[in-house]
Amino acid sequence: MMSNCCQKKCIAPKYKDPDLNKGEAVCIDRCVAKYMEIHDRIGKKLTAMSQQDEATVKKIQAQMQQQQK
Repeated sequence: MMSNCCQKKCIAPKYKDPDLNKGEAVCIDRCVAKYMEIHDRIGKKLTAMSQQDEATVKKIQAQMQQQQK
C-alpha cells in the first residue's frame, strides 16, 4: 500500500532510466517518512482509545458489582 502510493506520487508512469533520479528518491523518502509518521500517530491514538475503553468497562463492571451487593 505505502509503496504503491509513494510510487504513484513520485515516479512518472513512463520512464526510461531504471534508476531513480535525485528528485524521485527525495520524493519517495519524504513520502515514506510521512506515511510512517501517520502510521505511528494512528497506532498511538488507537492504543489510547483502547485503554480508555478498557478503563470504562472496568468502571462499569465495578459499579454493577456494587449494585448487586
